[in-house]
Amino acid sequence: MEGIYTDLAAELRELDPDIEGISEKEETDGEILIKRVGIFTESAAKKVNKAMGNYITLEADALSARPQELFRAVSARLGAELKSLLRFGVESACILVVGLGNRAVTPDSLGPRTVEKVYVTRHVKRYIPEAFSAGVPSVAAIAPGVLGMTGVETTDIIKGVTERTHPNCIIAVDALASRRAERISSTIQLSDSGITPGSGVGNRREDVSERTLGVPVIAIGVPTVVRASTIARDIIESRPGYSVPAETEPDDRFDGLIVTPKEIDSIIEDMSGIIADAINIALFGDSVGEVRNILA
Repeated sequence: MEGIYTDLAAELRELDPDIEGISEKEETDGEILIKRVGIFTESAAKKVNKAMGNYITLEADALSARPQELFRAVSARLGAELKSLLRFGVESACILVVGLGNRAVTPDSLGPRTVEKVYVTRHVKRYIPEAFSAGVPSVAAIAPGVLGMTGVETTDIIKGVTERTHPNCIIAVDALASRRAERISSTIQLSDSGITPGSGVGNRREDVSERTLGVPVIAIGVPTVVRASTIARDIIESRPGYSVPAETEPDDRFDGLIVTPKEIDSIIEDMSGIIADAINIALFGDSVGEVRNILA
């Protein structure tokens, strides 16, 4: 897997399907393909460079055509999958939603743009508790920015907010890297193992995980970039009789080059909306309409 960069567990499994300690299952829900990859041993996690845990990938190729019905279907399914990972009573919980990334850089703006669309209720529950009926959780959301803009490590900012708000769980949203350009507009990954900010663009920071923050972290990510070195390798190996030796080091001139589609603005707008709707569905359930009306 040298020279191949991806944050998607399903793609890592495709690259080496024989690694022990990893399980994989597939199912379909209409036009949505759901892949479940479980990494259960430390040796397997080390081989694929991913944390142990469960990784759920939703793929819907038709999303690139921007059909509104499919958007709603993917949001509903993602919301159901997210709720299944929230192993506590959501109705009385406090949830912190974190949008990782740089809002000023479009391919990296998925997280901040998502939290803008999540319904936040913590302030209302605290100061006007009678505004909501029973069963509405306390939800807060932040977009902590990136180190180059704030001068503070992202994880340190999240730690500070976590210490003050005491959430039962953190939902972190971030942009990812894929090895296939077509997955940029059609794939969402959900995991219960946390996330490493900046990994998709080769700028790894400290993990946003239960290990570093002391509370469970569920990560939601969408691939928004592909590394040029990965594309080049795939093109070479797609030609009959050609292959790249495993020991070949990536060309430094291309290893830092990141490729993203020209329509990335629309993709980020669509995907942030899908993820925000899924989070709202998972957290508020049948009360989502009531919450939307009160916060409008």
